[in-house]
Amino acid sequence: MKKKNSNKTFRNSNRPRISVFRSNKEIYVQIIDDLCGTTLVSSSSKEKNFHKYKKKNKTELAYEVGKLLGNRAKKLKIQKLVFDKGKYLYHGRVKSLAEGIREIGLKF
Repeated sequence: MKKKNSNKTFRNSNRPRISVFRSNKEIYVQIIDDLCGTTLVSSSSKEKNFHKYKKKNKTELAYEVGKLLGNRAKKLKIQKLVFDKGKYLYHGRVKSLAEGIREIGLKF
């Protein structure tokens, strides 16, 4: 169950929000502008780019998804973000995703 007040803090921020969804097999991430209610950039492990990484485990794949999202955000000149991990612990695939985004140079 999501916290009702967490959405209020994101809406008051003028920085876009990184939203993470993790299933048993895949990981999905998107950058959302809460003021306009639009998705700016998204990435997931189901994209065709990641079929070549089939031998990597899910944590390494999440790192690559984070790097791809970071590169796409840099093209839109997005520098500062808010990280919304949702109900997931900051551990494993979620942590690896965040490290991949940070490696590109984005700050949250």
